Amino acid sequence: MSAEATDTTGPVEHASGRDDDAADRIREQRGWYFYDFACSVYSTSVLTVFLGPYLTSVAKAAADADGFVHPLGIPVRAGSLFAYAVSVSVVVAVIAMPVAGAAADRTGRKKPLLAAAAYVGAAATTGMFFLEGHRYLLGAFLLIVANAAFSVSMVLYNAYLPQISEPDERDEVSSRGWAFGYTSGAFVLVLDLVLYTAHDSFGLSEGDAVRICLASAGVWWGVFTLVPLRRLRDRRTPRSGAGPGAGAAGPGWRQLVATLRDMRRHPLTLSFLLAYLVYNDGVQTVISQASVYGSEELGLDQTTLITAVLLVQVLAVAGALGMGRLARRYGAKRTILGSLVVWTLIVLAGYVLPADAPLFFYVLASAIGMVLGGSQALSRSLFSHLVPEGKEAEYFSAYEMSDRGLSWLGPLVFGLAYQLTGSYRDAIMSLVIFFVIGSVLLARVPIRRAVAAAGNPVPERI
Repeated sequence: MSAEATDTTGPVEHASGRDDDAADRIREQRGWYFYDFACSVYSTSVLTVFLGPYLTSVAKAAADADGFVHPLGIPVRAGSLFAYAVSVSVVVAVIAMPVAGAAADRTGRKKPLLAAAAYVGAAATTGMFFLEGHRYLLGAFLLIVANAAFSVSMVLYNAYLPQISEPDERDEVSSRGWAFGYTSGAFVLVLDLVLYTAHDSFGLSEGDAVRICLASAGVWWGVFTLVPLRRLRDRRTPRSGAGPGAGAAGPGWRQLVATLRDMRRHPLTLSFLLAYLVYNDGVQTVISQASVYGSEELGLDQTTLITAVLLVQVLAVAGALGMGRLARRYGAKRTILGSLVVWTLIVLAGYVLPADAPLFFYVLASAIGMVLGGSQALSRSLFSHLVPEGKEAEYFSAYEMSDRGLSWLGPLVFGLAYQLTGSYRDAIMSLVIFFVIGSVLLARVPIRRAVAAAGNPVPERI
């Protein structure tokens, strides 16, 4: 009788422990979702909609008779200031991301680094309230700081994914994170558009309304970052294959080289990263050039373009969740390949889209929304299976640079195609090659073997 009691108690306690672990994991996951909820407003309202045109108008107000401003004595066309500031922010981010990633892995303290990056970015964004008059230098500086801090924070945020989710649930968790982000982006953008379009009713000038929209994004970012900071926890993990000095964080480029050298030990992981770099470059170029294509080639007004951005945000929520379910049935790799087929069809449809036809542009925006969040979420979750344990932040710094720091070839090809042909339609068609080559490269990666080679358990369906 005593032996039976002992035998019964053991499994019950073990099951209770498993239940506690599952509850803690779900609690962390829910906290993790909220960082996307917090920071996505910056991407949507600040970068995509309001800051570019407003900073350009401030720079033009400060320009000389020839249309130039002179930051640090360097002549810069006022209309180019925003693009140059974004480019400088990418350089700063490329230097900072691998250092932050290596430091997080070495110390196991991702949360303080995430907090520092998030609140630097949120403070810089909130400071954009003071961007008025001729303060174009302040605007450029705040943009550089906010954009670089945002990129660093995303490295640390993404690096939590393999630690807070089991292999078989990672696609769903990643998709929910993207869905939370697109939900907040859409919600705040609706509020911003109400304020912007009815600014006279609130006793505000158009500039005042824009500055409030910019600053409120920073406040939103800072407030909702408190949720993941309360729920996520730091954990030390053994660094897989760490050699002499492997944990030392050095200058950004040196750390980046060290990370890439270590990744050579995992060639299949590098193969996936190369495929992602190519097809994601196509995705990012479609998104960044859609407004230019809509206004210059299709003759659409600003209200139509902003409404289309809002439509993309709303439908991206359903798209991310829907593609997460497809991945459970067909595997993440097949689902991503299917999304790349849809991206190719989107580009082909854009080529034949008639001018002065907002309805057709909205249909195209709807298609983009349905595949945008899902292709990004599943790419992130798939890469998380290919990262050796203990090197999550370091490897995700390389992933984030593929996502943000190296997405320059697509815009270059787009620009050269327009320069050579004088047609935005020919320029948009040039992007097909990114989805075709990216699909071929991804199809050639043996994902199951790549997961095993990274020392991780292979999910039943991937």
